[in-house]
Amino acid sequence: MKIRAMIAEDELMARKELLYLLKEEKDVVLSPHAETGEQLIELYSEHQPDLIFLDVEMPGLTGIEAANYIVEQSEGGAPMFVFTTAYDEYALDAFEIEAVDYLLKPYDEIRFQKAMTRIRKHIQQAESDTEQADKPDKEQQAASKLLVDDGERLVVLSPDSIYYAVPNKRMLEIHTEDYMLMSRMTLQELEDKLSGHSFFRTHRSYLVNLNHVLEITPWFNGTSNVTLKDEHRSKIPVSRSASKVILKTFKI
Repeated sequence: MKIRAMIAEDELMARKELLYLLKEEKDVVLSPHAETGEQLIELYSEHQPDLIFLDVEMPGLTGIEAANYIVEQSEGGAPMFVFTTAYDEYALDAFEIEAVDYLLKPYDEIRFQKAMTRIRKHIQQAESDTEQADKPDKEQQAASKLLVDDGERLVVLSPDSIYYAVPNKRMLEIHTEDYMLMSRMTLQELEDKLSGHSFFRTHRSYLVNLNHVLEITPWFNGTSNVTLKDEHRSKIPVSRSASKVILKTFKI
């Protein structure tokens, strides 16, 4: 991947020195340079570089002010900044803008190479984060379908099709809109399998899908009941401690 870089530097010799160093980097493509903060903003808008080597002190807008403006205006993600200056007193301001690095003039080639290494690592991490965000979560995909053993067969269920579950002797009743399954798994095992979905233990014996709650009715001693949206309008008990939590869950 090519790194599109721009230099914002009003001092000719410092600019030439940085140009020389950057031209030695085979993966760097140089955009036109800027000599003021205002010019940088204009050129950035036109060329959209990935990386800006930015002098802290320039005529007009300072490098810090220009960087702040670019960050605020960058809807698709701000560029990387490497601040350059003859004074290390500006380092804190630079890193408040989350600069990738900070170089002191005159430039040291070894220190410059360390900065380029950091820049490339930053790019690789950003690409990796993007790939992970675009990649479907395999565990989440697997959890979108649930395999339930009812003793005679394995039934595939969508978690959202489950309204509630309750133990019945040594079996577990799993209630959906249309039917009820009897499974050999425990209520805790089912709850673990449904982790990440909108299920809540309203009572030690009941696991309820909060997406199917129609209403909550206060009962006595701080307990309550939830009514579900199934055709039977099933009423599920809610313990005192669970009642407090469920009200907070629905932000009541």
